[in-house]
Amino acid sequence: MWKEERKLIYSRNVERWGIFELTLEGPSQGNPFTDIQLSARFRKGRNEAYAEGFYDGNGKYRIRFMPEEEGQWLFETSSSIAGMDRVKGEFACTSAVNTNNHGPVRVKDSVYFEYADGTRYTPIGTTSYVWHLQDKEVQEQTLRTLRDAPFNKIRMLVFPKSYMFNDREPAIYPFEGSPESGFDYTRIVPDYFAHLEKRVKDLAELGIQAELVLFHPYDEGRWGFDRMPQEADDRYVRYIVSRFAAYSHVWWSLANEYDLMSHKKLDDWSRLFRIVQECDYGGHLRSIHNCQTWYDFGTPWTTHASIQHADVKVISECTKQYGKPAIIDECGYEGNLDTRWGSLTPEELLCRVWEGTCRGGHVTHGETYWNTEQIIWWSHGGELQGKSMRRIEFLKGIIDEVPAQLAYTSDSYDAATLSVRGEYYLQYFGPHRFAYREFSLPEGTYRVDVIDTWNMVITPVEGEHEGRFRINLPGKLYYALRIQKV
Repeated sequence: MWKEERKLIYSRNVERWGIFELTLEGPSQGNPFTDIQLSARFRKGRNEAYAEGFYDGNGKYRIRFMPEEEGQWLFETSSSIAGMDRVKGEFACTSAVNTNNHGPVRVKDSVYFEYADGTRYTPIGTTSYVWHLQDKEVQEQTLRTLRDAPFNKIRMLVFPKSYMFNDREPAIYPFEGSPESGFDYTRIVPDYFAHLEKRVKDLAELGIQAELVLFHPYDEGRWGFDRMPQEADDRYVRYIVSRFAAYSHVWWSLANEYDLMSHKKLDDWSRLFRIVQECDYGGHLRSIHNCQTWYDFGTPWTTHASIQHADVKVISECTKQYGKPAIIDECGYEGNLDTRWGSLTPEELLCRVWEGTCRGGHVTHGETYWNTEQIIWWSHGGELQGKSMRRIEFLKGIIDEVPAQLAYTSDSYDAATLSVRGEYYLQYFGPHRFAYREFSLPEGTYRVDVIDTWNMVITPVEGEHEGRFRINLPGKLYYALRIQKV
């Protein structure tokens, strides 16, 4: 029998947006995932937050919390097990000392992103759905590739994937059971999520946001994770959030291509979104990704739009319609597969990334080059083979230096333009081969740069310019123009 106890626990200091973790010993018999309730209330003055606990196997229960305010925090647990109930303690939240610790990414002024500490954040994302479920050597190669890449966000699935080039069974499953005997969705396998957590930590060390995709339709009847009963869905989502919500660099994507999951209705997604909202005291970013039919991003439980669309020009209207940041997380992939979506030229993908960026949104990179090992970045990670990545890095360098509050100007210049009126203009020509451009700008003196986005060359135009002026151009593809007030 578990004796009733009352403990006072003093923890070591936790830095702001770091992780406070309380580990308690409890019963391992029965079914800890369904039989036992555990949570904690955290208080600092009038600031209160609740965090649910989770079972981590071998009789260990954990509660995690990400403090967002410096000072002394008090906590008290609540549990259906007397030995874990009313455990009290306190810890000190200190200022962040880790140079990578800027806190969670938030929405700023409706259509921008920034870190919680006010540092600018512009998502330069990529997709590698199940890199964390590959052989160890491939996982390590993926991390080495990311270390040398410009990406600060990666989209990855929680569940294994059964789709093109994804035929192997994972080494471990998220629930007890097997494809042959079936899975017991009431019994989560903590080791599966512990491994995912290890890779999420690895991404944190690289300064990369981990966008965890909670559901997807690529099951093909092998496991049934795409069509679990409602109570299993809810339990799984609560477990994921309780385990990962203390990590400041996590984003939630409820699903990839949600509209292909015929076993779930819109009410199901609304319910699951509300569970994430309820359990995630840290308020991490939340969205959902489509195949054909966009989700209603005007709902209060979505923080931004996550879109699949080949025409990136829709991004400016999306931002305007919903008043939220917009990311085209799939516009197609640079590669050579025998599919329309997996065979873009690097020039075309780069063109779409520039076009979407200069329309005030963000466009995610992806790569699908076939190889004999069938290790393809979009799904497995490994090494990047394409030519767009370094050119996206070049764009990142330009965007990192733009003024704050840069906004899409519209097509009044016959080209996608970001600007701060009278101060800064970044204009992309894409497939248009202009021989010259004429401008009439507010009072001031301006300097102009011609940007070859493919060859990554910035050429200053001689002299300074005022009022009405004309800039001669080479009349070639994939050029941009930058105008800055002196």
